[in-house]
Amino acid sequence: MAERLVTGAEAPAFTLKDAAGKDVSVPFRSGRRTIIYFYPAAATPGCTKEACDFRDSLASLQSSGYDVVGVSPDPVSKLAKFAAAEELTFPLLSDEDHAVAAAYGAWGEKKNYGKTYEGLIRSTVVVDPEGKVELAQYNVRATGHVAKLRRDLKLDD
Repeated sequence: MAERLVTGAEAPAFTLKDAAGKDVSVPFRSGRRTIIYFYPAAATPGCTKEACDFRDSLASLQSSGYDVVGVSPDPVSKLAKFAAAEELTFPLLSDEDHAVAAAYGAWGEKKNYGKTYEGLIRSTVVVDPEGKVELAQYNVRATGHVAKLRRDLKLDD
């Protein structure tokens, strides 16, 4: 299992393709914080709920100084359909070889219905403007995750 990131650690920089096939480099280092959330599969019920929660909270998060990026092992074509169907206005990035998820500790052993396998662990890492981990959450729940993240970041309205 990949080592999980901890507060204060250097966040691994990476470049992945977005839903439009363009390269996006993270962390942005734009003087803003970056919320990187890892999700298993676009257009599934839990991942759709989580993405729509981020979409619906995006203006508030951005006004608080946070950018949002979603990362999954899906190909660019699937991300494009998902973004269009759900009107997602933040970058969705394709990590088909799982290298970025592994670097962030979001790829590892999972169990489902008694079977053990390797897969994406639903996780969120918040990176500060200097590229350091501000918050790392693993095995998060899709439903209610954004609300919990807002509380943990002390952004409740």
